[in-house]
Amino acid sequence: MLNQDLLSTAPVASRTPRASLLLVTLVAALGLSACGQKESKPGQSLASVDGTEITVLQLNEELQRAGVSNAQKDAASKQLLAQLVDRQLLVNQATKDKLDRDPKVLAALERSKAMILAEAYLQKQISTPTRPSKEEVAAYYEKNPQFFANRKVLEMRQLVLATQDLSDEVKAYIDGAKNLDDVANWLEQHQVKFARGQANRTTADLPVELSSKLISMPKGQLFIVREGERSLLISIADIKEAPVTLEQSAAQIEQFLANQKSKQKADAELVRLRAAAKIDYLNGATAPAKPAEAKPAASAEAAASGTDAAARGVAGLK
Repeated sequence: MLNQDLLSTAPVASRTPRASLLLVTLVAALGLSACGQKESKPGQSLASVDGTEITVLQLNEELQRAGVSNAQKDAASKQLLAQLVDRQLLVNQATKDKLDRDPKVLAALERSKAMILAEAYLQKQISTPTRPSKEEVAAYYEKNPQFFANRKVLEMRQLVLATQDLSDEVKAYIDGAKNLDDVANWLEQHQVKFARGQANRTTADLPVELSSKLISMPKGQLFIVREGERSLLISIADIKEAPVTLEQSAAQIEQFLANQKSKQKADAELVRLRAAAKIDYLNGATAPAKPAEAKPAASAEAAASGTDAAARGVAGLK
């Protein structure tokens, strides 16, 4: 029997087009030029683009952002310097076209500036991360056996078809089908396009509730996963034990807990700033709920074990 719509997911966001990336680069560069040109010292200039100098400091900033190793520094420096020249060419032309006065560009610059300043402040507040103890790491490991000690690998076979082709007739046949091959043959006979596939997922990759349901299913059980414009008809071919020891996962758990503590510090700082500030919302329709009206926060235990996406990332060991 078919277990329909066990999981529905939103469509995957489309990737940013190259033109949009170019616009982001241009906006960021205009922000730098809007701050005014810094005086360059002798020996610091690497290039001049229509009189505007590109300095060693700018190149070093690009190298740092790109995470370039010392072994790759020479080759990367040439490539990044060429990119800085291209960027300056765009900035110069944008300035000539008075884009630096365009209201949309100015708004984007202000937004970028605000985000950079806000992030810089938070980074300053949590610059020294609190390292979790060995006891905390071990406790997290013990509290989440589905991610570690009891981790399992689900070997799945699937048929991928357009969601619009998942008609009532198709679903009715799937509901009575014995296996995935029968469905594939029926789809071919009725000229419904599909593609075969297979995937392995661990219980660390999936939400706890979903992985529990899948493990309890008999092998060969068919179920549908909707992913926006496409749908997957899946059956579980096999389930294998794949435990991860504390020693294998300690580093990932430590990093996860450190990130969690940093987030807690950032949240606490925002609470402190809100309490100290005078905030007036001038439009009642857009004002957020008051703290007393907000939904109760999750318990500490739920926060530790229920942050599924982050926690599964910790346990996603191959």
